[in-house]
Amino acid sequence: MNRQEQFERLRSRQEPWDLLIIGGGATGVSCALDAASRGYQAALVEQHDFGKGTSSRSTKLVHGGVRYLEQGNLTLVMEALKERGLLRENAPHLVGDLAFVVPNYEWWEAPFYGVGLRLYDLLAGKYGFGASRNLSKEETLERLPTLKQEGLRGGVVYYDGQFDDARLLIHLARTAAEQGATLVNYCPVIALRRNSQNVVCGAVLRDEESGAEFEVRARAVINATGCFSDAVRRMADSEARPMIAPSQGVHIVLDGSFLRGGTAIMVPHTSDGRVMFAIPWHGHTLVGTTDTALEKVSLEPLPLAEEIDFILETAGQYLDHAPSRADILSAWAGIRPLVKSAEGGSTASLSRDHSIHIDFNGLLTIAGGKWTTCRHMAEDCINQAAVLAGLDEQPCVTRRLRIHGYHHHAARFGHLAVYGSDAIGIQEMIRTHPPRGARLHPELPYTEAEVVWAARWEMARTVDDVLARRTRALLLSARAAAAMAPRVAEILASELGLAEEWQREQVEAFQALAAGYVAQ
Repeated sequence: MNRQEQFERLRSRQEPWDLLIIGGGATGVSCALDAASRGYQAALVEQHDFGKGTSSRSTKLVHGGVRYLEQGNLTLVMEALKERGLLRENAPHLVGDLAFVVPNYEWWEAPFYGVGLRLYDLLAGKYGFGASRNLSKEETLERLPTLKQEGLRGGVVYYDGQFDDARLLIHLARTAAEQGATLVNYCPVIALRRNSQNVVCGAVLRDEESGAEFEVRARAVINATGCFSDAVRRMADSEARPMIAPSQGVHIVLDGSFLRGGTAIMVPHTSDGRVMFAIPWHGHTLVGTTDTALEKVSLEPLPLAEEIDFILETAGQYLDHAPSRADILSAWAGIRPLVKSAEGGSTASLSRDHSIHIDFNGLLTIAGGKWTTCRHMAEDCINQAAVLAGLDEQPCVTRRLRIHGYHHHAARFGHLAVYGSDAIGIQEMIRTHPPRGARLHPELPYTEAEVVWAARWEMARTVDDVLARRTRALLLSARAAAAMAPRVAEILASELGLAEEWQREQVEAFQALAAGYVAQ
């Protein structure tokens, strides 16, 4: 996947695209993959990098949603559980099983959560990841040796999925490109075009690297920009009523010693009405999340001090060694693009189901939903977009479409497992040029070869792209990532043919960014 080639395809096409998709997150890229695999001519543009926003900042879970079960939304739970199973089948190198324990400190918790989680198993049917069961106190501590023991009665274990969100997104993008889609990052929409019937029929784009502006035409335009959906809708209609209720979720990352044993903790009720997770992820402990309604959205939302305090306080109620701010290696926020409810209420109570809205000017907006259901969301979206564009009806084929890098035994590649079959190429690069095997920082496993790979095959254009999304260094340890920046900039500059001044600017920009991930 080469940006220059993709960009030339986007700019040089004379005929209208069947579909122009705005937004390079999970929803947009899934739509591009669905459309291209049906044979439609699909182009996708992203204002920044793929997954820069919400799609790289999830809780890293592929799950049915235990909380939705309690809310009585069985339809959403069943759909998500099915999609969870399909995602594991199609991307086994990126989606795996993870055991979760709900600790029981009150007498009623074991029967209450035990019954609920057995229903969760039942709804999963043939897509189940493992049977839930009640645990004794001893069994609970065997799985979670760092759990607070005072008052502990036992627990309930159940199974869900875990993944690396940004890595999956890149692999989905590569799959879409292999199916014939054209995808370009750093190419924002600066205006929408309408025809004589006042119907949206294209867009004016700007290449952020050259500054060039140009126009593309399309039979239908899909707005898949998540929390920025309303801003895009206002490009076509300045009076468009807002449909997004943005909500911020914060996560913190701790050392792996806080959660030894490979089992996650699920806290079913926090004081803000959410579920809290502590999960093992890439050798570290990820804890989150919060739910804070926002008035404004940005590409780099910052955790609020009170959100970090809330996570630390909740984690301290369950972990034998209560974490403090000094233990936080990285803290970051993501914005959920929730769809407004007619009844109002808190963002925590809003449905995580997706919504498709077509304005009178023909702009189709898909919003809401969750990572787990992005394939189904795209299927629904492209079904409607094809009708809107007047395209010949073609069946969706993504239920059984293997994702780029598909590999059943990727675990044998160690930390390169998230590359799937691409790990072989990275290993070969190191074999033929051993210096490329050098680590970028002693605290994290990432190597120089991965920077080269990201630049050559994954459209990484900046230090941020490499350290936040192609690798996960920034999310795992902000200080370590900041220390890596100079060498990463040097390698990228060599690969992309850029000058020393660019390197200096990149290092300064990234280190300023990383400072926002350090909990003060």
